[in-house]
Amino acid sequence: MAKIKRKAIIDKDYCVACGTCVKVCPFNLIHIEQGVFADINLDKCVGCGKCAKSCPASVINIEKMEV
Repeated sequence: MAKIKRKAIIDKDYCVACGTCVKVCPFNLIHIEQGVFADINLDKCVGCGKCAKSCPASVINIEKMEV
């Protein structure tokens, strides 16, 4: 039986690279990639949702994923 974990997923096409998610991630797992969009280390993301709640562009969603 597969485990289900929550992960933050960014819609990079609409990310404005403001850096708000970078500041609120309690695990420092988010960085701005080439000044264009935010990128999350999904291997370590626990899906806490702080980045999604703080995103002014509403482009981060917490999704359930099989691992």
